[in-house]
Amino acid sequence: MSTVSTTLPGGTWTLGDLPVTRFGYGAMQLAGPWVMGPPADHDGALAVLREAADLGITHIDTSDAYGPRVTNELIREALHPYAESLNIVTKVGADRDAQGGWPTARRPEDLRRQVQENLASLGLDALGVVNLRLGDARGTVQEPIAEAFASLVDMQQQGLIRHLGVSNATPEQVREARSIAPIVCVQNMYNLAVRHDDDLIDELARDGIAYVPFFPLGGFTPLQSSALSAVAERLHSTPMAVALSWLLQRSPNILLIPGTKSVAHLRENIAGAALTLSAADLAELDQIGR
Repeated sequence: MSTVSTTLPGGTWTLGDLPVTRFGYGAMQLAGPWVMGPPADHDGALAVLREAADLGITHIDTSDAYGPRVTNELIREALHPYAESLNIVTKVGADRDAQGGWPTARRPEDLRRQVQENLASLGLDALGVVNLRLGDARGTVQEPIAEAFASLVDMQQQGLIRHLGVSNATPEQVREARSIAPIVCVQNMYNLAVRHDDDLIDELARDGIAYVPFFPLGGFTPLQSSALSAVAERLHSTPMAVALSWLLQRSPNILLIPGTKSVAHLRENIAGAALTLSAADLAELDQIGR
């Protein structure tokens, strides 16, 4: 029987009844440029996924919209049949167009199609966690979500989904979702410099709900900040390592899903996130997003 690793930075968290490592892996970057088409290095993509699993990561984030279908098919090729401990989190609520855009697709029939597509491309009978992607490519949008979220609840009751979450959501939308059915995670933009969800993170932590920052380093490159660089230099580390460590130490319900196409970079991210920041370091870093 596979077991959850406790050697990765941050230890573990439980999404509903699914134990996961707080240090996870985001598969978005495995697709081609602009998250469209296949990777330039197919075998390299498979190697990264297999290395993540071998290192004990049990939380992989993906979506059938990445590629589209590319990252899900890579995950299936690399890791199927899946270890009992591996939990794949996906999302629905947007499609892809020929220009690489992310048109909204949250009608009940759209969501059912996307759930079925995720099941097929991942080779699963049920999805462990499905996030409802809200807003648009520019960010959150304050709009009702009841019909869309109720559609996912219906599929959960049919056994196609085990647990639900929301992504790119305002605090009001998080509360609206929770008024309809339990959620196990919120996946939003957040990092050292983007701190608008501080209160929401603390609220979710009190209720045992995970918060998963996407683009945790400010995009696909590390944050550019003189304060961050100064702390990193003082600790003989890198800005990326400090930014990841800060997230893990910010709150126990924060789960990391940094992505990479490189096995070496994956190992560097894990080693870097194990850095311990002092109270003085944390106080200095906290000023970045204030």
